[in-house]
Amino acid sequence: MMSEKEYLQHNRDSWNKRLQSHLESDFYDMKGFLNGANSLRHIELELLGDIAGKSVLHLQCHFGQDTLSMSRMGAKTTGVDLSDLAIKKAKELNDTLSLDAEFICSDIYELDRHLDSQFDIVFSSYGTIGWLPDLKRWAKILNRFLKPGGKFVFVEFHPVVWMFDNDFKAIAYSYFNEEEIIETYTGTYADQNADFQTTTISWNHPLDEVLGNLLQAGLHIVQFKEYPYSPYNCFRGMQKIDNEKFTIKSLAKQIPMTYSLTAIKNL
Repeated sequence: MMSEKEYLQHNRDSWNKRLQSHLESDFYDMKGFLNGANSLRHIELELLGDIAGKSVLHLQCHFGQDTLSMSRMGAKTTGVDLSDLAIKKAKELNDTLSLDAEFICSDIYELDRHLDSQFDIVFSSYGTIGWLPDLKRWAKILNRFLKPGGKFVFVEFHPVVWMFDNDFKAIAYSYFNEEEIIETYTGTYADQNADFQTTTISWNHPLDEVLGNLLQAGLHIVQFKEYPYSPYNCFRGMQKIDNEKFTIKSLAKQIPMTYSLTAIKNL
């Protein structure tokens, strides 16, 4: 089993390696974003609601598109990510767009060393907790950075999705968090044909692990929903069934693809 320092370095290197490809990809549509497009999808927009004047902590923000989109919506946003190159780019975009978002380069387990604030909203979305081995620590961090009465808004790929191999032809991994998953992958979700390889270390987290740790941390879950689609075309063999709705073609709507939840910190 890798040490925490080792897996962090592997994953930081992986995200640094992907960055330029992501910036150039149709997936992230940087031209549209710079011209005013909102990068958030309908699921999280509905859950966030009117955030004008709210303080928002965005965990695992990559290079900040969603953080900056929330800033455009009137929120005071702070984005956090492990990748130093992604955070550097996020700060550049913030300056280019004349916004007032803040960005911090940190492993979220160490965020307390860099940030001493509480927020109206903590937000995290799509492909985040798989990079974290310990959701008990994660849930405590959410509680730490939420104001009393504040809400955690979370949208994530369903753990059933991560059971499959990359081509969605066979079950390759356990639904349960039994061990770290080490993969070497060609390309990236934003560009399946990108000509580079990355090695990543991740963990699958079943729903009871997510929900149980949030409850144990003292958060009150007020909303939970599963969806038979992904709002992103980010896996192999996907088909579009509607606007911002994609499924695995061979599986159609037979499996949950994403889920969302909202949790409130008690007053």
